[in-house]
Amino acid sequence: MPTPLADFIHSARRLFVLTGAGCSTDSGIPDYRDADGQWKRTPPVNYQDFMGGEPTRQRYWARSLIGWPRFGQALPNGTHAALAALEARGQVEVLLTQNVDCLHQRAGSEAVIDLHGRLDQVRCMGCETRSDREAFQHTLLAANPGWETLEAGIAPDGDADLENVDFSAFNVPACPHCGGILKPDVVFFGENVPRARVDAVHAHLQNADAVLVVGSSLMVYSGYRFVQAAAKAGLPVAALNLGRTRADDLLTLKVEQPCAPALSFLLPATA
Repeated sequence: MPTPLADFIHSARRLFVLTGAGCSTDSGIPDYRDADGQWKRTPPVNYQDFMGGEPTRQRYWARSLIGWPRFGQALPNGTHAALAALEARGQVEVLLTQNVDCLHQRAGSEAVIDLHGRLDQVRCMGCETRSDREAFQHTLLAANPGWETLEAGIAPDGDADLENVDFSAFNVPACPHCGGILKPDVVFFGENVPRARVDAVHAHLQNADAVLVVGSSLMVYSGYRFVQAAAKAGLPVAALNLGRTRADDLLTLKVEQPCAPALSFLLPATA
């Protein structure tokens, strides 16, 4: 039997899809917020703190050294597969993701904009050189023998909940090209999304005839603003999310179900 969500999706010709952390929880990557949109854990690292202090960089990269192996090996789940199938049907104008795990691309989605960047790349804040995060893992391990034996639970940003540890002895490698500060190529809290990326998203929004939010509370303004703009333009907006979203009063349809089962109708039937 068709559901309101299925009817919404089938009636759209060019969907602007916006995804958040709820898409990746079935892949073993935790989300940030509870059903009321409040933080479940300590908020992610702040850009100013990271750039301004070696202790913050030591803490971040030590936690990242522990968390990266599991984060980097995470596999797409049914939600990612369903959205890739939707694109294959020609109904997706763009898939804008707030996630930094690249699981949409690994599932086969191609029309993807990584709003907050990608964790599989490392950026030098001096010379702008990009490098591979997996390769940087070997550099971190070589500079910090023994740290890989520590155990901690994985955190949403690919780091780990490593607490009550003295990070002062952790060695953070500098850029091998210019000696600059190395940072994951993602947008931290307190950092702006690049203007060209924002403009590209708005251009896609102008070509869309409906908006579908999947697995996001939209509590972060960088994503919420596009739903605001869509509603102002008169586009219907549906949200598939467990719990409250910041845009509840702007929605045409709200579905509070786990993402993968709710979107399973997009996948080919199995025998």
